[in-house]
Amino acid sequence: MDVTIYHNPACGTSRNTLAMIRNAGIEPTIIEYLKTPPTRGELKDMIEKAGLTVREAIRQKGTPYAELGLDNPALDDGQLLDTMLENPILINRPFVVTPLGARLCRPSEMVLDILPLPQKGAFTKEDGEAVVDDEGRRIV
Repeated sequence: MDVTIYHNPACGTSRNTLAMIRNAGIEPTIIEYLKTPPTRGELKDMIEKAGLTVREAIRQKGTPYAELGLDNPALDDGQLLDTMLENPILINRPFVVTPLGARLCRPSEMVLDILPLPQKGAFTKEDGEAVVDDEGRRIV
């Protein structure tokens, strides 16, 4: 299965998501989006396939969201996309794209919606929360 994760290795949610993909026996294409942002078309497509609005795909915490005036409701999707591409830290993470769909994986177990089940075995997140049981079935 062809899987791509837009990943930030400094983010626990992103690390957990990547680990769940690997727990499914899949080695994904990993794009560290802070170093290699998606194109405008790729970003727009991911957001649409995930069923989100552009505004829902913007990360506010730990970003220049407020300083850039992105809370202004008059900004249109094009302006928001342009700002996200100029400041990739504003792209919420992690986005995962598979043949079964695209998801903003917050929380990380959202990735299970677009991966084959059962998983290869149990999975516990970094914080100790069990997500997949010994038989590869989703717990949460």
